[in-house]
Amino acid sequence: MTFHEVIGQDECKERLLQMVSESRLPHAIMLCGPAGIGKLALATAFGCHLLSQGNLVPTKEEPAMLRNLAHPDLHFTYPTIKLPSMSADHKPVSDDFAREWHSLITTEGPYFSMDQWLAAIGAENQQAIITAGESDDLVRKLSLKSSQGGYKVSIIWLPERMNQECANKLLKLIEEPPSQTVFLMVCEEPDKLLETIRSRVQRIDVKRLPVSVIEQELVARRGIDPEQAQRIARLAGGSWLRALQELQAGTENEQFLDLFILLMRQAYKRDVKGMKAWADAMAAFGREKQKRFLSYFLHMMRESFMYNFKQPDLSYMTQQEEDFARNFARFINEGNILAINDLINLAIRDIGQNANAKIVFFDLALQMTVLLIQK
Repeated sequence: MTFHEVIGQDECKERLLQMVSESRLPHAIMLCGPAGIGKLALATAFGCHLLSQGNLVPTKEEPAMLRNLAHPDLHFTYPTIKLPSMSADHKPVSDDFAREWHSLITTEGPYFSMDQWLAAIGAENQQAIITAGESDDLVRKLSLKSSQGGYKVSIIWLPERMNQECANKLLKLIEEPPSQTVFLMVCEEPDKLLETIRSRVQRIDVKRLPVSVIEQELVARRGIDPEQAQRIARLAGGSWLRALQELQAGTENEQFLDLFILLMRQAYKRDVKGMKAWADAMAAFGREKQKRFLSYFLHMMRESFMYNFKQPDLSYMTQQEEDFARNFARFINEGNILAINDLINLAIRDIGQNANAKIVFFDLALQMTVLLIQK
């Protein structure tokens, strides 16, 4: 993979390349930012660049290996689950799902969601984590000599999903890195990482993509009509992944909009029986999908609030969302928007901590019946 395949992010590309040209490449870099903006793409392209530039014994097969992300000195670490077929004492590692990872990253490219990854590995309601077995496996892999005499690159996707044991072992590995090893971490929630790990890596904050970049790339790479590309680019919120999802018919957001509208109507009518059924339906989703719905809930509340200001440039909604907000927005105001925001963030936290989803969503529904009438 090359930097040409990375959407935008020219500033980050230049910074990474400058580190190499000035011989001040740190042994651990953490790329931070929201999902879908190209952090994994940057890490993968930079890893391939290091391997193609730094190897002392280049081979004819090397370009093809890098193109296919099959280079023996390129190691990927990512969250995994425990399958029923695994023994009780087995700690899942990335290699258990190497075929699924390679298939996803080569067919979809390095722009995919956690939900896509969970679907690829057959997860249902499980939350994927990085286990202590993975850190042991990394120690073993990185202790070996480079196959080509140059760098060894370890790309860690979502290190914030490491359990405590794994994080402690990785910390030791970063403190005493094997020779010519570069760690590239791709992180969305750095505050969840150990402070000692954060202090030992060079952090680079990756920004959301400008609307103009997404618009141009949709036209150039996907052949989208310029007018449609502009609308999608605004809705994408700086995420290339979100832009790709908007292109797909019947997106998940359409389902989320229906669920959001249903709850708001039930809350307004004080339909407790209906809200209980709604909460039960939400509880049937996997944890990751529940968190995505709650993030969408936040989005709709923010956009409904902004709709009241009658400033189209500040509104980022689809036509269907705007059609609903036209009558609904007046219920979201200065008197309740902060309380609603706190309520949803609390629900996101509770779901992330494996609280009973039926209770979390029913409580959310009941509290909305009160918040919707506050002025």
